[in-house]
Amino acid sequence: VLALTANSPRLPLVSAVDVSKHFTSAESFLSRQLGGATARHIPAVDGVDLDIFAGRTVGLVGESGCGKSTLGRTLVGLTEPTSGQVFYEGSPVWGPDRLDRVDLKHRAQIIFQNPYSSLNPRYTVRHTLGAALSARGVRPGDRESEARSLIIRVGLTPGYLDRYPHQLSGGMKQRVGIARAYANQPEVMLLDEPFGQLDAQTRYFMEKEIVRIWEAEKRTVLFVTNNIDEAIYVGDRIISLKGKLPGKMHEVYKVELPRPREHTDMKFLQLRHEITEASELTL
Repeated sequence: VLALTANSPRLPLVSAVDVSKHFTSAESFLSRQLGGATARHIPAVDGVDLDIFAGRTVGLVGESGCGKSTLGRTLVGLTEPTSGQVFYEGSPVWGPDRLDRVDLKHRAQIIFQNPYSSLNPRYTVRHTLGAALSARGVRPGDRESEARSLIIRVGLTPGYLDRYPHQLSGGMKQRVGIARAYANQPEVMLLDEPFGQLDAQTRYFMEKEIVRIWEAEKRTVLFVTNNIDEAIYVGDRIISLKGKLPGKMHEVYKVELPRPREHTDMKFLQLRHEITEASELTL
């Protein structure tokens, strides 16, 4: 991890320094409240150090149950580490002194695996995007044009603004979720296994769309996945976690492949083989 000083030529946008995260089991917490045994702590992430630079895409990979989603949420300020610190441009995200803290969760947006997490079934796409634009402070007269621009940016036509979630396919729902996230002009995007529920063909198409949108916007993207091909296709760098809980840093891989990338390219296949051999992930 780079030294976080004012003289540093290029500070990371987000850094984790010896970050660990433990949860307390519900059963043990209840027992403690009733005067029973001490609460049992469940380690999710242990001793992670990493840097994420502005405008880059980082793939965070690991087998199911290794704590990668917890780490992702900790890095974007949605959950506080049990120990260690997250920094945003060198300033602490967590700590007792609120004057020095950065409220990172308002600079980040998260896209979940389940698109219904960000879409209300009672609202049209226009209402969903309008609410996000309103929260950002966009004037009422400008919201329609911005909503149209957002829906076009994610590869849909303005006619989809009048549709409800049940009228959209899984891929379309995720596109709307991405548009909603971009409506807030986030500095960091956390995509938490966003395509895990999609069929293989739609998943591949959405990976291409994520890269296309990223090339146009150059937002900082943290992409959580257990799919190596997906991480290589999307990421500039891949961070792998090892084992089950607690998740620990395993390896960091640079993806020095030109875009657009092809899954059949020899260098793509070589990197996939390297990561597969060093981990227990499936392709």
